[in-house]
Amino acid sequence: MARLIYLLDTNILSEPAKLQPNLQVLKKLQEYNSYYATSVTVWQELNFGCNRLPISKLRTRLESYLEILLENKLTILPFEKQAAEWMAIERSRLMKQGITPAYADTEIASVAVVNQLILVTRNVKDFTYFTNLSIENWFEMNESQ
Repeated sequence: MARLIYLLDTNILSEPAKLQPNLQVLKKLQEYNSYYATSVTVWQELNFGCNRLPISKLRTRLESYLEILLENKLTILPFEKQAAEWMAIERSRLMKQGITPAYADTEIASVAVVNQLILVTRNVKDFTYFTNLSIENWFEMNESQ
């Protein structure tokens, strides 16, 4: 099994399901196939978004996409004790500074940090306050990266 390098946020993992996906993101997903995982929090966000839709062609297409991810053995990392402890410390530190990051973002960041993975997200600003978190934005990378 390949060593995991990346943890994909919702906005990266959902990109292939769009009618006009970002080609640079698709290229990175293909290039790093089997080197990335996602968190159970992202998996919940994807399923929640899908289940909020009325029964439609779009919902069926998105449900099929999620099934394909599972068939292709997407690794979904759990939120466990070590991540919960990191999250508690980090939320406390940030709140003392008057910063209140979104709960889900903090869970996602904690899974990335404790698993020593680079978080790939389009929403870089939502994650910049976290310590020891490496971040990449595949939407803005140039060809040399």
